[in-house]
Amino acid sequence: MIILFSARNTFSFTRLTFRHYTSSSPLLDPSLCLLQLLQFSIDHQSLNLAKQSHGRVFHLGFDQHSLIATKLISAYSLCKNPSHARHVFDSVRFKNVYLWNTMINGYARNYLYNESFELFNRMCRSEDSPDDFTVSTLSKVCGEIGNLYAGKAIHGVCIRTGFVSDTVVANSIVSMYCKCKDFIESRKVFDEMPHRNNASSWNALIAGFMASRECAFDSYIWELIKYMQIEKLKPDAFTVSSLLPLCGGDAEKLNYGKELHCYIVKNELDLGLGSGSDVHLGCCLIDVYSRSNKINVARRIFDRMKSRNVFAWTALINGYVQNGAFDEALVLFLEMQVRHLVEPNKVSLVSVLPACSSFAGLMGGKQIHGFAIRKELNDEVSLCNALIDMYSKCGSLNCARRVFNNHSFRKDSISWSSMVFGYGLHGKGQEAICLYEEMLQLGIKPDVITIVGVLSACGRSGLVNEGLDIYKSVVQDYGIKPTLEICACVVDMLGRSGQLMQALDFIKTMPMKPGPSVWGALLSSSLLHGNSEMRDLAYKFLTQIEPENPSNYVSLSNLYAASKKWDVVAEVRTMMKEKQLRKLPGCSWITISSETHSFYVADKIHPCSDRIYEMLHELFLAMKGDNNFADYEYLM
Repeated sequence: MIILFSARNTFSFTRLTFRHYTSSSPLLDPSLCLLQLLQFSIDHQSLNLAKQSHGRVFHLGFDQHSLIATKLISAYSLCKNPSHARHVFDSVRFKNVYLWNTMINGYARNYLYNESFELFNRMCRSEDSPDDFTVSTLSKVCGEIGNLYAGKAIHGVCIRTGFVSDTVVANSIVSMYCKCKDFIESRKVFDEMPHRNNASSWNALIAGFMASRECAFDSYIWELIKYMQIEKLKPDAFTVSSLLPLCGGDAEKLNYGKELHCYIVKNELDLGLGSGSDVHLGCCLIDVYSRSNKINVARRIFDRMKSRNVFAWTALINGYVQNGAFDEALVLFLEMQVRHLVEPNKVSLVSVLPACSSFAGLMGGKQIHGFAIRKELNDEVSLCNALIDMYSKCGSLNCARRVFNNHSFRKDSISWSSMVFGYGLHGKGQEAICLYEEMLQLGIKPDVITIVGVLSACGRSGLVNEGLDIYKSVVQDYGIKPTLEICACVVDMLGRSGQLMQALDFIKTMPMKPGPSVWGALLSSSLLHGNSEMRDLAYKFLTQIEPENPSNYVSLSNLYAASKKWDVVAEVRTMMKEKQLRKLPGCSWITISSETHSFYVADKIHPCSDRIYEMLHELFLAMKGDNNFADYEYLM
């Protein structure tokens, strides 16, 4: 009866049945009823039901029952109430290793790592010796907090007790060393393992190297896969899902992804795509093709999944956003909820917010913000950072600042960077500098994104001296090495203010080879100030660095056309034809009354195009009166 009602998620029936059988039926073991009810509270993470079960435990005199106490500790821990779990643990007079392990694991689940180690030390002084589960749990804790010293101590315990010969324990030690960045020791433990006859040990090492996010290990990981197959072990679904993040992006990496995709199909690892744990494999494949601009292939993978959870929907939504298909992302986000009744999670909201910045506008972003508040997700750091970015790009700095000032979430460096960047985007350089200085006073070290944001703000606001002081400070005081993005900001800042020679001198002293962003900044400034010599120099380097970028040739052609140098225009156009370069036409859009209107260059398809061009003509005539703009004919 209890199990039947539990499957129907009927709490009231469960409690009623429990009360009936524990009070009136002498045939049913009350301890069995308690264990089933506690398991139900664990499965559904119901704190109220766990507390009610705890009350019945005392009422029926089972408070010293070790198995029931273990279940109670698990229930309270999963319900994020470790203090109640500890109360149950302390109340049991005769403890066993399972009680100790459950409490240690409960602390770890709730990120109370110091308490886990403290209880472990107490366990070592008691009559109950740690077992393989104990050391595996604490090894995982060491990896999570990156405490190599404690991890080595746990490793020593494993060696003394002989647990290191256990495959599960050894895997946890390998994973711990990888998370603590001691890859030499992790490989040493792996090589000394007496049993590596299944994929789990190889997966632990591969996943550990993958988590390091160091590109230098990419080739090493592929070598591990070769050795794994030499030892007659086939990569399983977990192995493949660990490797897929290495694939995609450029053509060569995409080929690796295709090979793994073929391996999945050939070995029938995709039979359960979208169901159970294999949904992760499907999400990884969607991500690979999305990052390779193959969103149609990603959509086909998504469509053939037998069942799709929120992670699969989010992966595809994120793929559409990455590929600039913002309207499709928003349609999919709506379809997920309305047609398939799948509720978005925090990651879904973060993924779809950029589509609001670029397509749906401020109203769509506010609706997502409202949804987050209703679902009590508005204190999540990543979501708040995305909201700050969205509001800034949608032109609502006040809303962005209100999110930033919200004390319900703990700001990180990205929060500060997003707000600084928002001020810079709107030309509020002084506000950006004030916020940047406030961040420094709080002891938060700036990163590259923050520096780019504040330097961009200085450039847009004409605060050249302040920007140069900030640049010198981050290099000298904080030891941050200038990146191409930072250098491009300095060049843009100097160029906007008309200091083109100083900008060129800065380019010559850069610690790295100037890239397209640097020469592009100089080009924009030379066009702004009409310096033909600097303009031609910037174009020369841009076409050398990016010979396959059609935008450079189109801009160059338009420039010579404005100067009526038709022979040079013909030469540039011929060069584009020889290289088979075509530039996609520019597109803009606006949403009015829930209807989105798109416009391409020289577009006359829109039914109101005549009235639109008439209004544009009037605007250009008004701008010409300031003598700051080119001829109307050239701009059209």
